[in-house]
Amino acid sequence: MPTNDYEVTIGLEVHCQIRTKTKMFCACRAGFGFEPNTNVCPTCLGMPGALPTLNEHAIERTILAGLLLDCSIPPISKWDRKNYFYPDMPKNYQTSQLDLPLCIGGAVPLYAWAFPTGADIPACEGDIVRRVKLDHIHLEEDAAKLTHFAGYSLVDYNRGGTPLMEIVSAPDLHSPDEAYAYLKSLQQIMVYAGISNADMEKGEMRCDVNVSLRPRGQEKLGEKIEMKNINSMSAARRALIYEIRRQTEELDAGVAQAQSTRRWDDTLGESIIMRTKENAHDYRYHPCPDLIPVRTAALVERVRQCIPEMPDACRRRLTQDYALPAADATTLVSNGPLRAFFEQTVQAGAPPRKAANWVINTLTAVLAERETSLADCPLSPAALADVIGIVEDGTVSANQAREVLNVMWDAPDKDAASAAAELGYKKADSGALEELVRSVLAENQDMVDLVRSGNAKLVNALTGKVMKSATPKPNPKLVTQMILSFIKS
Repeated sequence: MPTNDYEVTIGLEVHCQIRTKTKMFCACRAGFGFEPNTNVCPTCLGMPGALPTLNEHAIERTILAGLLLDCSIPPISKWDRKNYFYPDMPKNYQTSQLDLPLCIGGAVPLYAWAFPTGADIPACEGDIVRRVKLDHIHLEEDAAKLTHFAGYSLVDYNRGGTPLMEIVSAPDLHSPDEAYAYLKSLQQIMVYAGISNADMEKGEMRCDVNVSLRPRGQEKLGEKIEMKNINSMSAARRALIYEIRRQTEELDAGVAQAQSTRRWDDTLGESIIMRTKENAHDYRYHPCPDLIPVRTAALVERVRQCIPEMPDACRRRLTQDYALPAADATTLVSNGPLRAFFEQTVQAGAPPRKAANWVINTLTAVLAERETSLADCPLSPAALADVIGIVEDGTVSANQAREVLNVMWDAPDKDAASAAAELGYKKADSGALEELVRSVLAENQDMVDLVRSGNAKLVNALTGKVMKSATPKPNPKLVTQMILSFIKS
């Protein structure tokens, strides 16, 4: 049968590291990019006698995620031990949650802009196509990072013990494009709310994919196939496309599917069988004797006071209040700190659309060139608004303003006008500039005649001649406008 004759059912288990200073059950530093095995202690290394202590901030962030996704928060949540024997968990068990997680139910909105390019997006009112049901969200500790080579493996325990949310969807997705949009939407919510950086390249957000096929019209779900080792949204989409095709071909050939776990190899573009018939009881869960249950009522009330607007509401506000193009609003929504910088730049007096362009394109480009994060940017939003201001009043061109920005970057105390003057850019006296332009045009009458005959390219050459003679350097755009005005008159 063709794929259309089968109903595809997809569920996702998303592992999302919470942005915290320390690990889940100890005071070791959490984060990415440190020397291997330097942020460790007896607790996260599983030494005998070491006892865990709870990271309250991680619990609050998980509750915030649950409230944003309309989950119910049970009054009591407890901790369990998930037993398995593998080098990435030196205790031989993972402290997790089984039957009393922090968040139950809820749904993830599928934003229309989160679908992959070229996807057939269903018609919807507003920005939300539909809401995908969640089963639960539980909190646990992350495992260490294993790196496999031909004849050996290396383990970095820095990651071990990092607070990790597992966001488990119901089997409520039905296509690879929906799965992609689910991951993108969820990532935007986590980043926007400051819960996680959710950078899949750094392993801060990872996912396992469950997929099954059944003949259309059959009520009972097909056997669940889980795929692991998926580290990007596009890889999840590719893995699902492959696995749906593989199961279709086998079912058509009369090969029954067995519940199993497969590893997705993105280089080969195929899934490889790892094991079969794995269930929760295989891990021999039991309550953790070292941690008391969490009473959530006080935490929920505290978190309710700081719930931010959701990304779709923010995107709507940016397009309505600031008249931003939808693409710019989407970019800003997906990066909370960048959006805050933009709004502060507008509050400092910059025109919204110009501010968005500078923040999204120029500022991010300079940050990348200087290998600096926005948190360490020496320029304030007010300083960027100052730079935009000298472009708007004609003192400098956009290209000249980029040079001004570089000067201010190295000397943040300088204002834009002073930095421009240091580079030789100053708002020209209109009378003096007008006289210079007339002089250059008189000296190059042959070029003026050619421009009048239709050779518009020579206008740039005339602008260059004026710029070469001008002191201080005027805005070339202003010079070009003046030249065209004189030639046409």
